[in-house]
Amino acid sequence: MRTALTALLAFAAGVLLMQWLPGHTTSPSIVPTTVAAASSVATAGSAADDGEDSEGDANWPQQGPTPEQVLYSQPKMLQDELTKLGPRVPGKPNLYLITFAGDGSQDVFRNEAEYAARMFRERFGPSTHALVLENNPASLSTHPLAGWNNLEAALAGLSKVMQPDDILMLYVTSHGSDDHELLVDMDPLPLDQIGAQDLAEILKEHPFKWKVVVVNACYSGGFIPPLATAGTLVLTAARTDRSSFGCGSESDLTYFGHAWLVDALNRTDNFLDAFGQAKAEIALWEQRDKLTPSEPQSYVGDGIEAQLDAWRKGIVPGPAVRFMPAPPAPAATTASP
Repeated sequence: MRTALTALLAFAAGVLLMQWLPGHTTSPSIVPTTVAAASSVATAGSAADDGEDSEGDANWPQQGPTPEQVLYSQPKMLQDELTKLGPRVPGKPNLYLITFAGDGSQDVFRNEAEYAARMFRERFGPSTHALVLENNPASLSTHPLAGWNNLEAALAGLSKVMQPDDILMLYVTSHGSDDHELLVDMDPLPLDQIGAQDLAEILKEHPFKWKVVVVNACYSGGFIPPLATAGTLVLTAARTDRSSFGCGSESDLTYFGHAWLVDALNRTDNFLDAFGQAKAEIALWEQRDKLTPSEPQSYVGDGIEAQLDAWRKGIVPGPAVRFMPAPPAPAATTASP
């Protein structure tokens, strides 16, 4: 259960974000497990509540902005990131990538989000643009949060610069549940969770004809049915009823992120060829580690392969981009006893 302070911050941030995004009229269709009802938070005062809040604060960096400062900084941070995208290359399709690292408690997701953005820019040249949304204690001052509102705002911003033949790409990396919901978490901030249908509806609100959506999470095959439309390529790290592997505090990369991003896409610029290579590599790792196969899934909508071919035309991929883990966060605050 959240404390009264968190509820107040959530309310204030909501007011600010609604003013910033007047077109945001859709409320989350789920009741997220990480956001308590306002009425119960407002009356919270027990020792148990204080202990739970302390656990959430334990990940918060001591040398950094406060939760309130982070919430109020989001509009400017996101606008700054949109401004840094660079000019569109005329005369051909451009690709605009948003990476989304949902869970702020493990560096593995931040590593993938930041690496994907860097690798795409360096490997595939000026017709490729990338923006990072991530939850991590180390990047609260450098990257906008990965959340429902920021995702919608980023899509709205891109819709103003993208042309009809451009391709939107979304790379999502986080934990996933067996009811096909992504973990979106940066304690103690109240962030809404995003389910498969939620993500489809968020994308449907924006006029992108050509899309590539990569969901790297357990049970991510469940995202394919609502996202399966003409002009869309969907790649997932697992089938609808299987876990994927490699996340955790000891990991630098997930199996899928390692195989698809670092290994395969450093050999080819064809997303589907890279996916085939990654599936084979992941299967070998799972067999070696005696794990239940995750069986990554794909959906190829009408026209998207030809559009990706048009984007790749004229691109001479740069050299392989070495993976390096992102630097760790500064010391966190000490939890109260």
